[in-house]
Amino acid sequence: MTSISLRTGAQPSNSRMAMTFLIVGALSACRPAAGTPADVRPSLNQLAPGLRHEVRLDPRGPWRFHIVEIDLQNPALSLDVVRAKDALQGRERTSLMAKRVQSDTSRVRVAVNADFFDLATGENENNQVLGGEWWKGLPLTDSPYDTYDNVHGQVAIDPAGGLTFGRFILDARAWTRTSAVPVLSINSKPKGRYESTALYTARYGATAPTDTGRVAELRLRPIGVRGDTLLYAAPDTASSRSGGAIPRDGALLVGTGDRAAGVAAMSRFDTVRVHLNTWPRLTSQRAPKAVIGGWPLVLQDGENVAARAATLEGTISRNAEARHPRTAIAVSRSGQTAWLVTVDGRATNSVGMTLVELAEFLRTLGAWHALNFDGGGSTTMVIDGRVVNVPTDAAGEREVGNALIVRERTRR
Repeated sequence: MTSISLRTGAQPSNSRMAMTFLIVGALSACRPAAGTPADVRPSLNQLAPGLRHEVRLDPRGPWRFHIVEIDLQNPALSLDVVRAKDALQGRERTSLMAKRVQSDTSRVRVAVNADFFDLATGENENNQVLGGEWWKGLPLTDSPYDTYDNVHGQVAIDPAGGLTFGRFILDARAWTRTSAVPVLSINSKPKGRYESTALYTARYGATAPTDTGRVAELRLRPIGVRGDTLLYAAPDTASSRSGGAIPRDGALLVGTGDRAAGVAAMSRFDTVRVHLNTWPRLTSQRAPKAVIGGWPLVLQDGENVAARAATLEGTISRNAEARHPRTAIAVSRSGQTAWLVTVDGRATNSVGMTLVELAEFLRTLGAWHALNFDGGGSTTMVIDGRVVNVPTDAAGEREVGNALIVRERTRR
């Protein structure tokens, strides 16, 4: 399991070479129709300094792309994650999420749909960190579609705005002077058969899930933060009953099976330290600003790894190897430039792409690392409040689980 950190201020970007639009040779792996000229017609719109929107048409698919290029060195621009309805569960249109989080000091210029989600509940399938807060932490994805249980590709945003691509697992533990336990999940019931330890916050709901085995539940009251470690006080001894109330302004640490003893050993009035981070580690030693998932990573170190996704991340053929609408995020080798890309599909004028085709296209932009987000009917790009691509659901724009947005600071 590896991660790639891309920091601003590194070596010069090679993305300008990609912007010469020499797509004829670079898209050779995208299986164009024999004898068809690559009549690529770009339409450019400078949204703001360092932020550009491009519409690109290529008859060889045919394909219609919407491409947003972001200068990550511009301090007025930032990437962020928004959850539907500001809740762990629920669905909302990407355009409504973008509208909802507008503020007096920043304007949402761009938004795209992001992580895969449960159609019934809207809950996203991977780690979710928003604004430095862990909403959901997992050792494995929640996806029911994997050919085998594994960790899906994700992208992390550090407090300085740098992007890191990898397959991250929650790396967490809780300890006092006399006891220590690993934390195996946040706001998600662990799937371990024999023992588990989970941390639940009010994001999960009013009460923790019930369990029929040995249980210890410890209420935690927040008293501070040190980097990626949360400091709590334990106002009471642990309860041996499951399904207890989750403090609205704190957390509930739950141990089951053999781990119940470790939680029960934490004494009343103890300071409980809870370390929350990812493994592999991010470059920053602070907690990540955001972590958002996808499926799968399609570019690593400039290499198209999409063809190996079935073995690397357990993708299914009807998704990875068929042409569908796509949404993706990519970054240059230097880490100075990022791209948000949508490809329309399921139409005569834009048929969608396989993951291999998507990765090859992203390389023509100058991308070095890239992650595929949810696609199909979920694929949506919003520019200044308007949906610019063509969603494929009969009802139009689909309600999704979360969105990745680009903010422009308008005033301090």
